[in-house]
Amino acid sequence: MRDQQALSIGEVINLLSEEFPDISVSKVRFLEQQGLVNPSRSSSGYRQFFPDDLKRLRFILEQQRDHFLPLKVIKSKLTDWERGDDATDPAADLDDDFFGVQESVTAEELMRRSGLNSKELESLMEHGVAVANAAGAFDDDTVAVAREARLLFDHGLDARHLRTLALGAGRQADLLRQLTAPHRRLGSPDARRATEETMVALARSFAALSLRLLRRELRQILDE
Repeated sequence: MRDQQALSIGEVINLLSEEFPDISVSKVRFLEQQGLVNPSRSSSGYRQFFPDDLKRLRFILEQQRDHFLPLKVIKSKLTDWERGDDATDPAADLDDDFFGVQESVTAEELMRRSGLNSKELESLMEHGVAVANAAGAFDDDTVAVAREARLLFDHGLDARHLRTLALGAGRQADLLRQLTAPHRRLGSPDARRATEETMVALARSFAALSLRLLRRELRQILDE
């Protein structure tokens, strides 16, 4: 059964080429050389890709295409992906359950999940990037923030730089506070639902707009 599920490298290219037009045999081989994919080999030495290999390759290609991440960062994200943690675009979480109840974890668990040490976590808290609740615990959003911060630290940034992003999020929230004020003043369950729907829709637009504007700026930098 396992042999019947195996795909050759050519079949993988054909399967993914519509979604990822720049995929090629040489690109897949390069990713293998860099340790990001590790297909098995048939008895005659040909590469064999099974469903998990295909999922892994698709994840890598999505990170390159959608988030413009270098291989070093993608390799770090693969650790979370292998554990089953969400290592995709945070904007993907902006769904109808966005305001649902979140899990609370201790500082020790947050550090285990994110790879931060106590000094790094303390610095993030000092600069308002990581925020604990009254009981000293952290929610799912803060765990995801800490995980991304760990990757950015590896590239030479520190909590002071990330504070700028936190302040930007605060300004966006203030804008949404103003826009939804009329609904929120009504105080009814229907008004709350309308407020939540508006916030989620606009937050999704904010995330998409921010990414596009950043990409435009980065292209200008490359052309300097």
